Amino acid sequence: MKARSLEAGHVRRVLFATDFSEASAAAARTAQVFARRFSAELHVLHAVCVSDVDEPLEQLDRLAAELGEGRPVIAACVRGQPADAIVTYAIRHAIDLCVVGTHGRTGPTRALLGSVAERVARLCPAPVVVVPSGASGALVEPPLTRCAVCACLGDDLICALCRAKIRGEALDRKWRDERGGR
Repeated sequence: MKARSLEAGHVRRVLFATDFSEASAAAARTAQVFARRFSAELHVLHAVCVSDVDEPLEQLDRLAAELGEGRPVIAACVRGQPADAIVTYAIRHAIDLCVVGTHGRTGPTRALLGSVAERVARLCPAPVVVVPSGASGALVEPPLTRCAVCACLGDDLICALCRAKIRGEALDRKWRDERGGR
């Protein structure tokens, strides 16, 4: 599947997958910031293993209310293996950006337990932001601004394409002035 663009008009739905751990707390704040920045619908998802008896619906609703801050948030609890359930949900709901936390396990622990975040990042058709458990969640705004010339999203005040065009016009004027206006 083709990866989707992260331009403002293209991000309409952000998915935050949570297991209610410390690792997902920073990811929650990150998802909230992206949803607000893109004026996107925020989906909060908890995947319950098939063998689990309880579905933490109250906890899920409370988290969704906190992240919503007056904006509508869709809270969902699904059954299945977490990574597969997250990817399936992302596909079914046409998610444009997925945010997951990671516990940061390495070595034998990771090999035995696997990594939900890694599997989601490999299988999800939407871009996936993986937030490490030690992250402060101090992300205030994604590092995106609008180009002062064409208003496209990017990291710079003036995007590379507009800079090239401006330079080209300046060189053209200089060349014409040197040639006597011809």
